Amino acid sequence: MRKKLLPGLIHRLPQNAMSRTMGKITASRFSRLAIQHYIRHYKIDASIIEKPVTEYRTLKEFFTRRLKPGARPIAPGNDVIVSPVDGTVSQLGDICEGTLIQAKGKEFSVTELLGGSEEEAKRYYGGKFITIYLSPRDYHRIHMPVAGELVRYSYLPGRLYPVNRLGIENVDRLFARNERLVTYIESDGLGEIALVKVGALFVGSVKVVYNTATTNIKHGRQTDEPIEGTPHYAKGDELGWFEFGSTVILLLESSQLTWAAGVEKGNSLLMGQLLATLQKEQA
Repeated sequence: MRKKLLPGLIHRLPQNAMSRTMGKITASRFSRLAIQHYIRHYKIDASIIEKPVTEYRTLKEFFTRRLKPGARPIAPGNDVIVSPVDGTVSQLGDICEGTLIQAKGKEFSVTELLGGSEEEAKRYYGGKFITIYLSPRDYHRIHMPVAGELVRYSYLPGRLYPVNRLGIENVDRLFARNERLVTYIESDGLGEIALVKVGALFVGSVKVVYNTATTNIKHGRQTDEPIEGTPHYAKGDELGWFEFGSTVILLLESSQLTWAAGVEKGNSLLMGQLLATLQKEQA
């Protein structure tokens, strides 16, 4: 009975109202009283946090914390892609016929994920993808997976379904239906990469450092804009952050990539960890 009720309940949740309420609670000055409990409950290593826990004024401020320099080493090399976040591999693989795997028996298309442009989506056909879930305990800053230029971004309005196991197993095409902010990166020698930041239940916003574009828990208009000046960022540079748990999907144009050892479904990743390496051409 419970399994039959859950899918219907997920669709009926007042997702935006719940997320706005959570945002207000965690941004209140009283929320700082919950920080120590949060650390204990999620077993967070406070020794690598940028500043003393007592200096965080709200739970939201603590949640979007930075880490001490060197806490996340960046894998070296010009022909490698690194994890942009801490998290757990939900799915990964080849992009076959423009389709991505969400969960067993559930798929969605690259075209849907990127907002309906088949021409843009075709660029990634034959490439690779990886979906990384960030739980409430994870570090929630988002970083560059490669060195390269930020060329444009897309804001795609949508729902705020939960992106945990409950959501991905019960909501068809979830990642193509939730609010999304896509950053397009022209990498230094590894092709174009689409870094898709997926909103979720209780995720108040997705912030980015290159301009004021955010998702704001509202069903606004789809936006596709060039990034002024096409700034060049180094691998590992900070790109943005989530407010509470969510998901990142990387679409990799290059088909000449090999996943690193240990990059498998269900395994944990740290930001800066080696994800994939460009295959060397045979002499």
